[in-house]
Amino acid sequence: MTDHRPPHVLPVRVYFEDTDAGGVVYHANYLNYAERARTEMMRLGSYDHARMVRELNHVFVVRRCDMDFRAPAVLDDLIQVETMMTGLKGASMALRQDITRDGQLLVGINITLACVNMETMRPARFPAEVMAALKEFEGAEAA
Repeated sequence: MTDHRPPHVLPVRVYFEDTDAGGVVYHANYLNYAERARTEMMRLGSYDHARMVRELNHVFVVRRCDMDFRAPAVLDDLIQVETMMTGLKGASMALRQDITRDGQLLVGINITLACVNMETMRPARFPAEVMAALKEFEGAEAA
């Protein structure tokens, strides 16, 4: 693919509520940061999550998630969640999300999301308008 876009970047401040007894970000909170980043990325496109649910009765669900923890974030850190689409199929998409601080990789996440019809709770192909919106994010590469 010759069309390369920069990754979507969401800055996140680490608050006391995000940390555990050891003073570092509790591991599950990185998934919260990643979900916020995916939501904000979609909001920038032509079809966001809320509209997908409201108008089409479809949702994204996590099918697979692999996290590689490299270094901790701590209270008051300003971290960034970089989101890049790495694959797009008829009913699923793959994303790479890197959580960094000052250019240092803290957590790398490879996640696959599936499209599910909320009435049947079964996998479904992306509606055409959602697929068109997702294609806007193809070609992002790491900064």
